[in-house]
Amino acid sequence: MLIAQFSDTHIKPEGQLAYSVVDTHQMLSQAIDHLLQLPQQPDVVIISGDLVDAGSVVEYQRLAVLLQRLPMPVLMVPGNHDDREHMRLVFRDHPGIETTGFWQFALQFDPWPVRIIGVDTVMAGISGGRLCAERLSWLDTVLAQAPDTPTLVVMHHPPFITGIGHMDDIGLEQRQAFAQVIGQHPQIERIVCGHLHRHIHALVSGRSVLTSPSTAHTVQLDLARDAAAEFRLEPAGYLLHWWNGEQLVTHQAHAVQSAGPYPFFDESGQLIL
Repeated sequence: MLIAQFSDTHIKPEGQLAYSVVDTHQMLSQAIDHLLQLPQQPDVVIISGDLVDAGSVVEYQRLAVLLQRLPMPVLMVPGNHDDREHMRLVFRDHPGIETTGFWQFALQFDPWPVRIIGVDTVMAGISGGRLCAERLSWLDTVLAQAPDTPTLVVMHHPPFITGIGHMDDIGLEQRQAFAQVIGQHPQIERIVCGHLHRHIHALVSGRSVLTSPSTAHTVQLDLARDAAAEFRLEPAGYLLHWWNGEQLVTHQAHAVQSAGPYPFFDESGQLIL
């Protein structure tokens, strides 16, 4: 099974750039182009939040047009830039979503060997994330329902301190409570997040946790606690999570057209590795 993860797509209305600089629509289109040219096509695409920039219906409609190019199912969770109700208006046929309340799901379509759980970490009107008692209880319950099934948990805010100070200031509350819940469920193969616009890896309760690069702008890598909140226009990126029959293995893809591929042979035709 192959799972592609896009994140922080930040789609704007037509004619508008994010921060007056970033053409997020073009960058996501480029990432989709790249994904559709992969030798192996994903079984599903997940988007780990901040689908659009201001939570407007117009933005979600523009995103929906782009996502129609993907022939596989698309699962998504909201981020702090999203609006759940506007998401529901546009993505009303999204699998497993309730008509009200949090945007969460626990899905495993035949013949998927991996179960995918989406967790809503959004607090309306606030950039930071929260996992209230209701959401933590829901997560604990759905994990307990399939204790022997390899599971991927998707959320927007990462449940660890990343070292990017201005992003940690709007990080996830209840990190310890979350760690206690997931520590009781060894079937969790990976927890994947967005929010940071960078690829970062950590362990929480012994579980591997990753943040995905953004298909748009990249948060500046500066680990000084008082570093300025800045971004760079690095190549769009996304993750591929491959179930090899024993575990999930994650690869990072740079969504750019590059020269190659070239064979590992010399002039005489000998293989060189």
